[in-house]
Amino acid sequence: MLSVGISGGMGSGKSLVCQIFNLFGISVYHSDYHAKRLMQEDEMVKTKIIELLGNESYFNGKILNKKYIADKIFNDSDLLSKVNLIVHPAVKIDAEKWSNQLPIAQPYYIRESAILFETGIYKHCNYNILVTSPETIRIERIKKRDSLTYEEIIIRLKQQWPEYRKLPLSDFQIVNDGANFLIPQVLKIHKILTDYSLKQVDRQQDNAPLPILGL
Repeated sequence: MLSVGISGGMGSGKSLVCQIFNLFGISVYHSDYHAKRLMQEDEMVKTKIIELLGNESYFNGKILNKKYIADKIFNDSDLLSKVNLIVHPAVKIDAEKWSNQLPIAQPYYIRESAILFETGIYKHCNYNILVTSPETIRIERIKKRDSLTYEEIIIRLKQQWPEYRKLPLSDFQIVNDGANFLIPQVLKIHKILTDYSLKQVDRQQDNAPLPILGL
């Protein structure tokens, strides 16, 4: 079974794209969701988070204090990197366990991550998809969704790689700008990945060009 990474900057609409893939019967591992779950449930992760960021990271030592953690790490790139080093190894193990339980008849599964490229997860996927959208549209979406100020949004956007840096590492691009329909783009990629489901690629050993061109 192929593993397919999917990413996009804040407000790009990658979650909506994942929902469309799911409608086509493709399982999606939402790394961002499971990262928060592990920060809440995994005792080893919790202990390391508290050691790094303090007891305020959890209410009564149990409930994740999302706002406190976000305020700390999005204003300090060093702390953000350290948190990623705590959380992402746990997410990697969790994702592997999840994928091993999928039905073998499924041609591929998707691993969604906001920082797929920044963390190097993309190297462990057979193919990768990047959802792109103009920054002005993304900012408006984030403001409506998260009730963040413009300044807070810009700080968070700067923590992610710009699209021009991620595009060369992607096999497919899905444009979510309000002008291009998403379903036809997803369907085209779905058909290609289904056709190539038996032709797995080991990125760690094979540096040859992939047989699929970006859209």
